[in-house]
Amino acid sequence: MVKKVSKKTLLKRQNIIQLILSLAIIFLINYIGSFWFSRIDLTAEKRYSLSPATINMLKKLDDIVYFKVYLEGDFPAGFKRLRNETKEMLNQFRAYSKNIEYEFINPSESPDKKTRNSIYRQLYMKGLDPTNLQTAENGGRSEKIIFPGAIVTYKEREVPVQLLLSQMGVSSDQVLNNSVQSLEYSLASAIRKLSTVQKPKIGFIEGHGELGKIEVEDIAGALSEYYSVSRVNINHKLNSLKDYKSIIIAKPDSIFDDKDKFIIDQFIMKGGKVLWLIDPVFASMDSLRNNNTTVGVINTLNLEDMLFRYGVRLNTNLILDMQSVPIPVVTGQMGNQPQQSLLPWYYFPVLTPSINHPIVNNLNAVRTEFISSIDTVGAKGIKKTILLTSSKYSKVVNTPAIINLEILRKKPDPSSFNKSYIPVAVLLEGKFHSIFANRLTPEIMNNPEIGFKNISTENKMIVIADGDIIKNQVYVSNGKKVPYPLGYDKYTKHTFGNKDLILNAMNYLCDDSGLISARSKELKLRLLDKSEISDSGLFWQIINIIIPIVLIIGFGIYQTTMRKRKYST
Repeated sequence: MVKKVSKKTLLKRQNIIQLILSLAIIFLINYIGSFWFSRIDLTAEKRYSLSPATINMLKKLDDIVYFKVYLEGDFPAGFKRLRNETKEMLNQFRAYSKNIEYEFINPSESPDKKTRNSIYRQLYMKGLDPTNLQTAENGGRSEKIIFPGAIVTYKEREVPVQLLLSQMGVSSDQVLNNSVQSLEYSLASAIRKLSTVQKPKIGFIEGHGELGKIEVEDIAGALSEYYSVSRVNINHKLNSLKDYKSIIIAKPDSIFDDKDKFIIDQFIMKGGKVLWLIDPVFASMDSLRNNNTTVGVINTLNLEDMLFRYGVRLNTNLILDMQSVPIPVVTGQMGNQPQQSLLPWYYFPVLTPSINHPIVNNLNAVRTEFISSIDTVGAKGIKKTILLTSSKYSKVVNTPAIINLEILRKKPDPSSFNKSYIPVAVLLEGKFHSIFANRLTPEIMNNPEIGFKNISTENKMIVIADGDIIKNQVYVSNGKKVPYPLGYDKYTKHTFGNKDLILNAMNYLCDDSGLISARSKELKLRLLDKSEISDSGLFWQIINIIIPIVLIIGFGIYQTTMRKRKYST
């Protein structure tokens, strides 16, 4: 006699089989996932997608990278967002490397003021810059010190990372958004600094009146975190640049002869990168200290034909800009003491980057001195990108240019500043043609020791019409010259973006991994309309509270009704 199985038993068996199959599928998916990893980013801006260069670097880590992030505490909404985005970015890093570890620390946690100050000093000595944060508290305003940065450690080495960008003339909301945009590059760049074993060589060219060691000491120190930096005198030696990845030609004031030009030209043809920082016009503030007037004259360097061949022309003029750095000027006497005031010096334009390019994206304003204009010219196969321009209100004066301090004492006429966005810095990319093509004898062209090349491999260079853009100011301490940080202005006490500009430029030229492309990431700032909040904020709050409750009650009533109908039949 066949035993009859009840419906309830069959349903129970079915459920058990479904559970076992579901568990088996989950285990199978997890097993396959252990061999194959992928993430899907559905955001329009690819907010949660890392660049291929970052992913590749993370996968190569062979030891723990530890992040101590000092963004814990009671912050306003903007800083909380920066903290949360930093945590999210580090979690993204961990998705590709098990060697990423982190902790968030509140440096102001201790109630003891002496302990807090000791921690602040330690963080400052390690390279983190503090920020004074003003907050509303108990009907008044209070000020607290925060350190929006991180200390990154790898194999007993550590570097500081500043997570909050500094940008002049930009709203606090936009600064925070730009800081979030730059998180991937800031954090990945720190890992790159620590994990690079063989550093590429960079050379500061000397022998043609270029800036001295003390005048570029700060940027040389910053570059040495990524590269092996030295000074090199070409001095007609064919192999003087052989082992260098890139060279920097910083504010020469003497003629380059054809032999040195040939060596630089062939360095470029064979893939070498060059950062040109050239003053087409010679003008000096030293001459104005004893005399109210000086003259800007052409700076003859014999480089014009080379640069023209590569795709640019440096013009022998000076730019005056209403957006400029102030300088101290004697404006009166009080007793026997001269009284000084800071007045805008139009010959020192402040450049605000406006394009979305990895070199200048989210960059702070850049300080210049006696800068000239640049024109791009026809050069086959060369792509030209304007990196920096003057402001909307600027003008040019041609050489010989009379430079007089008296313009500071007169109210400027805005109508005379009728030139806008004059190019001053250009990126050139492509296959460059040698200036020595068809100019050499067959013996030189065919000499295997020289290895002459007529056209370069795919290459790039940057030309900036100001040598002072890389020059740090200097002060004297105990009879010894000491450099200020590059970009720091001792009169205004502001730090401009010069150092970041040079670092970004060199990283773009020399970084074959493409890590700097992460600086191009752009996140749209979606701020709430404050006037709309004021007018109808209560209405939308009520809607957001009531509608979900009504939907849940409605769904409950529907479910109850359907169950009654089902079981009543």
